[in-house]
Amino acid sequence: MIWKDDFNGKKLNPKKWAVRGVGPRRVDYISEEAVKVENGYLKLYAMKKGDTLLSSAVGTQGRFMSKYGYYECRAQLQKSPGIWSAFWIQSTEISRGEDPARYGAEIDIFEFFKKLGTDIVSHNVHWAYGPNQKSTGGMQSYLKGVSEGFHTFALEWTPEKYIFYIDGYKFYEVTKGISHIEEYMILSMEYPSSVEELKDTVFPDVFVVDYVKVYQKKKS
Repeated sequence: MIWKDDFNGKKLNPKKWAVRGVGPRRVDYISEEAVKVENGYLKLYAMKKGDTLLSSAVGTQGRFMSKYGYYECRAQLQKSPGIWSAFWIQSTEISRGEDPARYGAEIDIFEFFKKLGTDIVSHNVHWAYGPNQKSTGGMQSYLKGVSEGFHTFALEWTPEKYIFYIDGYKFYEVTKGISHIEEYMILSMEYPSSVEELKDTVFPDVFVVDYVKVYQKKKS
């Protein structure tokens, strides 16, 4: 294990994370108010403040970046459709060129779109941001009960492939869009592009993270 956060403090550890992208996003506003650390958990909220929809995201950019390894979080997913919780890895170079080996990829370890079903978690890989953006396309994993209680969501990233896991079960192996550069982690509570998609969302809602851990193979 080369990095971890158990969220045991009373606030976000500034040496490990920063609230990411504060300001307007889609129909929402990313706010530090929607990020809380308490009782050993990171809590990322979707909430209303007056007429403003607040969202939350934290990232390790500029604090911890890595290449290859096993990335895992233990978390409890949000309850509502419309919004979605996510754990992903992002490149700082992704919009600068189309070769993922050189410019990196967005690796969506998991996204939970409850509209797809209560027992379905999605994975994806995107690269070459811009007019020629590429994607593996959404991959759905079915695991009964995944929307209740805590579960582990993980990615194994090697020079040859990405492998996606839930609760230790391997669901997908992907050999496209492989990044060979260091990237950073993000945990987020995302909103759609239109308010109409929030008609069944119950506010406040929360994505609760118990820990994030990163492992790498020891160099021989």
